[in-house]
Amino acid sequence: MIAAVRWTRRVDRVANRGLERAYPVLRRGSRSAGAGFDAAMAKLGAVLAWLGARLRRPAALFFRLLAGLERWLRRLCSAAVRGATALSGVLTPRRAAAALIVAAGLLLVASQFIDYRGVEIGQPGYADVPAAATPPTVDQRTAGEAHSYVLVPLGLLTCFLGVACGRRERPRWALGAAGLGLLALAVILLIDLPNGTDAGAQSSRFSGASAVLTDGFYAELAAAGAMVLAGLLYYARPCRIRISSSGRAASARRRRPRRPDSSRARVARSA
Repeated sequence: MIAAVRWTRRVDRVANRGLERAYPVLRRGSRSAGAGFDAAMAKLGAVLAWLGARLRRPAALFFRLLAGLERWLRRLCSAAVRGATALSGVLTPRRAAAALIVAAGLLLVASQFIDYRGVEIGQPGYADVPAAATPPTVDQRTAGEAHSYVLVPLGLLTCFLGVACGRRERPRWALGAAGLGLLALAVILLIDLPNGTDAGAQSSRFSGASAVLTDGFYAELAAAGAMVLAGLLYYARPCRIRISSSGRAASARRRRPRRPDSSRARVARSA
């Protein structure tokens, strides 16, 4: 036990002597490191000051350009809002649906003069050929030839109904336009589609002849569908909902401001 105490005392004295000798060295090192750090920070500050002096004008110009761009965007947005507000007063939902009816009628008339079918000759032989090469097409016919141009007066009548619906609210006339669209769809699907997919005499004259439908068929089909959709949209638009006199009175009562609790009328009623 006594030996252990002596040994620990010796270790303690040796450690104290080592710390006393190392302290001056550590202090000089810390002073030199601090001086080096201060010098490095001073150099960094000088570099930043030099860069700031050189970049001050370009940075100011950049932020001025950003400010000008922001002002231009604000003006553009304000002009767009004013234009949209003015357009909303002219192009109402009723007029937009009526314009769609007129456009569908015009498209139906124009589609009657476009080729709606054709017979491709030797189509199986072009299966492995690039898309740039197409088989020759014969016996092309316009859409009006299949049904004696009966859809032309339907399209013109639809345009007349659309113009009338745009000038004045006529929901029943819009239903008439939708009915004309259904009639046009029936003619297209019952007459044009079977005739367009029938090669007829060309199948016996040419080898590998097959009838195909072209742009005219899909144009008149899209026009008839647009007539139905536009007519139903005009008829079912939300602005046609009418409010009765009792409903107006109830809404007026709800909008009427309530009197405060401490009003003279309330005090008189409570008394």
